[in-house]
Amino acid sequence: MYPKINEMLGELHEREISTFLVTNAQFPECIDTLSPVTQLYVSVDAATKDTLRAVDRPLFKDFWERFQQSLVSLRHKKQRTVYRLTLLKDENMDEIDAYAALVKLGQPDLIEVKSVTFCGTSDASSLTFENVPFHAEVVEFCQKMCVQVNECARRRRREAEAQGLDCEEGSFEEYAIASEHQHSNLVLIAKKSYNVEGRWHTWIDYPKYHELWKEWKDSGGKKTFCSTDYMAPTPDWACYGAPERGMDPLENRRYHNRTIRRAKEGLLSKEQLAQYPSNPAEQEPGLKHESSSASRKRKDSEASETSTYSEDRS
Repeated sequence: MYPKINEMLGELHEREISTFLVTNAQFPECIDTLSPVTQLYVSVDAATKDTLRAVDRPLFKDFWERFQQSLVSLRHKKQRTVYRLTLLKDENMDEIDAYAALVKLGQPDLIEVKSVTFCGTSDASSLTFENVPFHAEVVEFCQKMCVQVNECARRRRREAEAQGLDCEEGSFEEYAIASEHQHSNLVLIAKKSYNVEGRWHTWIDYPKYHELWKEWKDSGGKKTFCSTDYMAPTPDWACYGAPERGMDPLENRRYHNRTIRRAKEGLLSKEQLAQYPSNPAEQEPGLKHESSSASRKRKDSEASETSTYSEDRS
């Protein structure tokens, strides 16, 4: 990892720039010494040693040990931590038990599960479009994973209580699907502690984070803070099961002319049509995309509450 990473993070935070750092879990000692990050990701591309070797083509012979220790190191970070899973159909979607075991190691705040994005064929990859799961398949994977992770947590809790063990706070937290973005084929699993009085708080209060970071810095690292100290409410449209399926109502979704043509010709399967909030055949081809900024200006007066959420996000 970048040898001056903490210095760079400090420069960004001094300017109140949030930091989202992604690591491939091969340098656990660097995670141990990492200063606060707004959100720290670990790419969990597979759940077993053999699959990880096949998917990631790691450089180190002890890649699996490095990987597991990195997850353990992640567990001790106080700020937001995320497992980032990329699903490949017929490659890594049948390893739910093994993924649940990895959640036990790192106990991340969030688990971001996304379908692989197919970028075409190449000599370096054997992936085809058949390896891209539908959004419904990603959701089903996440539902099964929550069941496995939660059953594991309850079993460990019972065993610890039977043995009279004094465990760390949050050692047996359970998870649930909190959010989704159907357009990106992405689902977010979160610790249930992020659901406060029946409302998910998976978004970030950035001003609060920078305030907490400054207090941490001024105290020489003695005044610590944790992820729940700067969480913010998730807007209704971004919650799992909302009619918008994660699409900001201030944004317009336009379909590609090829998609519209295929829909009108009946060439899209039921599974494909289920990925869209509306039938692409109903949109006229050649319709120009409206810019995000123009859309916001036009709809500002119509959705003041949602606009506030949008400002918080930016």
